[in-house]
Amino acid sequence: MRFRLIQFIFAGAIIALFTQSVGAATPTERPMNVLFLVADDLNSWMLEDADRYAGKVVAPNLRKLASSGVNFTRAYTAAPVCSPSRTAFFSGVAPWKSGIYNNAQIINESKALNQDAVLSLAGLFKKGGYDTFGYGKITHGWDQKEHWDDKVGHKRDPAPPGAPLAGLSGGEQDWGPIHLTEEQMNDTGGADRAIAVLEKKHDKPFFLAYGSFNPHMPWYVPQKYLDMYPLDRIVLPELKEDDLDDLPPLAKAVSDGIGSFADKVIKSGQHKEAVQAYLATTTYVDTQFGRVLDALETSPYKNNTIVVFLTDHGFHLGEKHHWQKTTLWEEGTHTLLMFRAPGVTTAGGVSERFVSLIDIYPTLAELCGLTPPATIDGRSLVPLLKAPKAPWESTAITGLCNKTKTDLAYISIRHELGRYTRYGTEEEEFYDTTKDPHEWTNQIDNPIYATIVEKLRALVPGFEDAAQPLPSALTKKRRGTPKEKKKK
Repeated sequence: MRFRLIQFIFAGAIIALFTQSVGAATPTERPMNVLFLVADDLNSWMLEDADRYAGKVVAPNLRKLASSGVNFTRAYTAAPVCSPSRTAFFSGVAPWKSGIYNNAQIINESKALNQDAVLSLAGLFKKGGYDTFGYGKITHGWDQKEHWDDKVGHKRDPAPPGAPLAGLSGGEQDWGPIHLTEEQMNDTGGADRAIAVLEKKHDKPFFLAYGSFNPHMPWYVPQKYLDMYPLDRIVLPELKEDDLDDLPPLAKAVSDGIGSFADKVIKSGQHKEAVQAYLATTTYVDTQFGRVLDALETSPYKNNTIVVFLTDHGFHLGEKHHWQKTTLWEEGTHTLLMFRAPGVTTAGGVSERFVSLIDIYPTLAELCGLTPPATIDGRSLVPLLKAPKAPWESTAITGLCNKTKTDLAYISIRHELGRYTRYGTEEEEFYDTTKDPHEWTNQIDNPIYATIVEKLRALVPGFEDAAQPLPSALTKKRRGTPKEKKKK
């Protein structure tokens, strides 16, 4: 009888242990879900430097998210343009490996991307047994569509009647009140789809991505968002008239085309209106991300879902006499990045280490216990998620090309010592960002900084080692570099 009782107790213990391990009794014991949120053209200063343009930027939802986990205040993109940035963080392959530095390059000619070993983030999670969902602007160009269980890409909202409303240009260089209701806007619809996924019962873990098109231009939003930013409270960026005089020719050339639109805006007297529209659009976007985050909070997945939020690159609103992105300066490369990982991050964490968006891939892989392919670059940020102030070799590298000027790669590194940039083979910049945060004075020829410049040169991929930009799908004939023009 006593032996049977011992057998019964032992068997019960074994069953209980088995149930606990297989049945995953607590949320933290189950595979972690991922909510992957990405915004287009959203500036880093909206949280870190909230007083930069108009009192406080109205972004309660993203502020709440940042304070609930770890906010990386020095995160940088691998490329300051939509397609190469998203290709890099979604594939884990850096531009200086893939050759994808700008929009419109022929991605299927990249040997680094088009090999069996390469997996997109969606592919990694699909292989790991996850259901995968993507809504809105997530990828742009490169994508492994077969790895999504459901994916609906982004659409631009139609231009209001009478556009261009600002009267400065046609196309996307415009802003003003939209004729649609908020419920009719495409970013709202993408948020609706993401919310629907969070409201469903899932038998498997999920990877859910939602990306907003806004605040990408044109800035068309409901009037109520514009009203949140009275023009008399708008503070314009500081400008230096001769800011570009100390730049090499290829650096100056990055402000050709759309970039030179900044001068047109400034001279028109509508600079404040443009900044107002940008801020209004950021608040609209914050509202949509807030709706998705609220849905997560009220779902059964609240305590078992990793949340990562990022912006694909920065945006110039006239700084350095430039408009939009496509620069290797601070406004073009600095991004938002925040993580909330149950059981790993602590609320209110702030990391000032320099990190890259390509670090997201290995970070999510480690958090979810998945094995990333050997093809990825970057490194896991998990040590910083656990201890935001932990020792860290602080570097973040960004690549770019301007194929209307040259076929050469541009490489920039952001470091505690400053910013170093190499355009092609010879042209260079260096800024002492500790003393010159606006990057107004190029110190590349100042002997005081010779040792620092030499150190930073050694940290970027050498010209011979960096993949050169792949061919462009655009038919526009390359005009040649300034040096080539002289030879002619």
